[in-house]
Amino acid sequence: MFIWTAKLNKKKAAGVLAAAVVLCAAAAAVTLAGRQAQASAMVSPKGIRSEEDRVAYLQEWGWQVNPQAALVEELELPEEFGETYSQYLALQTGQGFDLEKHAGKRVRRYTYEILNYPTGETGVVAHLLVRKNTVIGGEVIGGSFLHGLAIPEG
Repeated sequence: MFIWTAKLNKKKAAGVLAAAVVLCAAAAAVTLAGRQAQASAMVSPKGIRSEEDRVAYLQEWGWQVNPQAALVEELELPEEFGETYSQYLALQTGQGFDLEKHAGKRVRRYTYEILNYPTGETGVVAHLLVRKNTVIGGEVIGGSFLHGLAIPEG
């Protein structure tokens, strides 16, 4: 067995503590830079003006869709999102969308039939919520599931 002991005075302890703080700050900076790079690689939700733009937006997420929207609806978002919206808001926030910022506003919801769902399931649709030529939310819905726009892994 090997035992090592060291005698630290206040200056040495402060130096060790300062070094630990610098290492933690550097690790946080690297993590933040990685997240920003990942976010910048995401599909841009801006400039979505036409049917072709919406289809291309979904294609950038990896979806093949029927090129004509199955349904277009004009909706008004609630002034306040109650408890019943908490999971839906969490889903949207996880994709980088902030629906609460658009509370009380009118939006259009475009529904597209997905043709390449990984399980081969049919009847799966993608919804895009669009306001002022910007996608502000979206999801994929099937018979027994609802998830974000990303293709599920595995």
